[in-house]
Amino acid sequence: MKYLFLFSLLIFACGKSSEEAKKKLSTQNYNLSTYGDTLFIVPSLPDNVRAEVIQWGAFEDFEEQAKTINGITLEMLKNKSNRMVSHIDSILKKIPDTLNTPIIYSRLLVVKTRTHLLNQEARKVHLDSISIEKKLIDLNISVKNLFVQINEKLEKDQIDLQRNNNEKIEIESQK
Repeated sequence: MKYLFLFSLLIFACGKSSEEAKKKLSTQNYNLSTYGDTLFIVPSLPDNVRAEVIQWGAFEDFEEQAKTINGITLEMLKNKSNRMVSHIDSILKKIPDTLNTPIIYSRLLVVKTRTHLLNQEARKVHLDSISIEKKLIDLNISVKNLFVQINEKLEKDQIDLQRNNNEKIEIESQK
């Protein structure tokens, strides 16, 4: 009877260590996995646009985080998403007058929302890698749309300025 008890205790003890090993292994798999599309490229900003956004406090830091958030491990993703949340909050507080339009503001709100959702998803106790990937894809799309809108806005402003200058020159030449 004693041997049967010791034998059953040994079997149960081995079963628990196997379950613990599986939990540790699954946690390690999350830590070794990389998230995001490594082929995603944040649109570049032309020099004239860069001159405008340089005055925009945390924009360069946000841009750097957005460029490097893909293809990283979970721990790095947690850190970068947390930094992106603080950067986008700073960006929203001080929008330059030239960029303070409803279109750009709405794109900033979308980026803020996507960043917060990614940050929440990365910090959950029970991780869902598919959900994290989806949140990263959504964030990439929103960042791309923001950069495209900034480019288009400043390009349009430059065309309007050129048109006004041409009209002034034409009016002066007719006098």
